[in-house]
Amino acid sequence: MKDIKVLGTGCANCKATLKLIEEVVQARGVAVRLEKIEDMAAILGYGVMSTPGVVIDGKVVHAGGVPDRKKIESWL
Repeated sequence: MKDIKVLGTGCANCKATLKLIEEVVQARGVAVRLEKIEDMAAILGYGVMSTPGVVIDGKVVHAGGVPDRKKIESWL
């Protein structure tokens, strides 16, 4: 099971990223643990300076802007 964290303070792009990941995960039937991180200190702890950020299994795979569906599918 993949551990996915969406880093962001609650902006529209952060919410859209979380929703899109949820949709792709559900469509593909993949088991993941999805978590939203809004604490700025925790976000900066990952070295992410522009949100939304996406962390999979402890590794930052995306930062800044909403990732497209194909990119999300490639992470899974």
